[in-house]
Amino acid sequence: MPPTIAIVGRPNVGKSTLFNRLTAKRAALVSDMPGLTRDRRAGEAEIAGHKVTVVDTAGLEEAAPGTIAARMRAQSETAIAQADLVLFVLDARDGVVPADAAFARAVRQSGRPVILIANKCEGRAGADGFYEAFQLGLGEPIAISAEHGEGIGDLIEAMLAALALPPRRRRKDGSDREPEEGEPPTSPHPIRIAIVGRPNSGKSTLVNSLLGEERMLTGPEPGLTRDAVATDFVWGGRQVRLFDTAGLRRKARIFEAAEKLAASDAVRAIRFAEVVVLLVDAEHPFEHQDLTIADLVAEEGRALVIAVNKWDLVSNQQRTLKQLGETVAERLAQVSGVPLVAVSALAGRGLDKLMAAVFRSYELWNRRVPTPDLNRWLAEALERHAPPASKGRRVKIRFMTQPSARPPTFIAFCSRPDALSKAYLRYLTNSLREAFDLPGVPIRFKLRKGENPFAKR
Repeated sequence: MPPTIAIVGRPNVGKSTLFNRLTAKRAALVSDMPGLTRDRRAGEAEIAGHKVTVVDTAGLEEAAPGTIAARMRAQSETAIAQADLVLFVLDARDGVVPADAAFARAVRQSGRPVILIANKCEGRAGADGFYEAFQLGLGEPIAISAEHGEGIGDLIEAMLAALALPPRRRRKDGSDREPEEGEPPTSPHPIRIAIVGRPNSGKSTLVNSLLGEERMLTGPEPGLTRDAVATDFVWGGRQVRLFDTAGLRRKARIFEAAEKLAASDAVRAIRFAEVVVLLVDAEHPFEHQDLTIADLVAEEGRALVIAVNKWDLVSNQQRTLKQLGETVAERLAQVSGVPLVAVSALAGRGLDKLMAAVFRSYELWNRRVPTPDLNRWLAEALERHAPPASKGRRVKIRFMTQPSARPPTFIAFCSRPDALSKAYLRYLTNSLREAFDLPGVPIRFKLRKGENPFAKR
């Protein structure tokens, strides 16, 4: 009999969305309306080659006996009692609320293995809620976005470990054999790449060149593309899902409703993507809007690659490329080392270099640094340049760890987080990027106040 996994949590935290994601079906209704799910819904899922039963439950709520909400809660408690594993879901954007703490105690008392999930962690809105989840006492949370599919790989690994199931890697031919030596491992999902830029920069032409066919409508008129179009293909043996997006202009220049919807869809594609290719026009490079888009990509924590299109129209290519590199280093200092690739989408030149830069950025975006290596680097960085004193008192940084990747996120525990200047944080971030070879990807550097060992005394 396959193991049973119950998904529980407050209403409207994304339980049904996670259920649909794990079962690869849209069986459960999903809406912003809380309390839409009332009964337990079971579905079959396959996780790393293992059959499991996933149960979607109603939201846990405090309710008076005999009410509908009380019966819904009883159904959820029955699902917990019958489960082999419980997935406790909270909304990272809302953070930990009193109801989460109360229901976490009930889940702990059930004696079932529990995995704590911080949902809706796409972008930066859920960062604080993710760190608050540690206080529930259910172990280290796993950051995911059930809607976008982010973090599902980490969740599956945790589920396999909790259920004591051996990891198995299915190949495209359906077999379970391990990859041979030197053979790249198969990815659980295609690498999601969004092509963004100003109108008429050649995004659809680039997509057509990568696909090798006229899949997208192109022409000299700006604004031909209205929505984000996704296309799956294989490049160098790797599965890729490519999103062609509408051109992004400044809000002050957008008047038509259709363009507003198209711009909103393009921004959504950036948040959905893992690697974003910013396409700039070589004849008018790095205008204000190009830099605004690049800043948006960095704020969303996505890996960034800059492609300079229409390169065949540039006369002095060597000097121009050097000037563009200096502009990128100066204007995009927050993501130092962004790859800059010259291409001609119409002629199909530079595509191999572009995709190589994309795959390299994807690997860096997923990189994890061992904690011992981090703390050795931290000791050396502090020795080279100690934190400046604030109000006559030293700031001590004691320990550092990396809780997550995608993008690489680091937490440093120190005595007075508010006393460290932004300049010193930039020093640590740049030194970290250089020491562990992390060019061109956003780095999240968080400060947390360490516990005072003498406070209880």
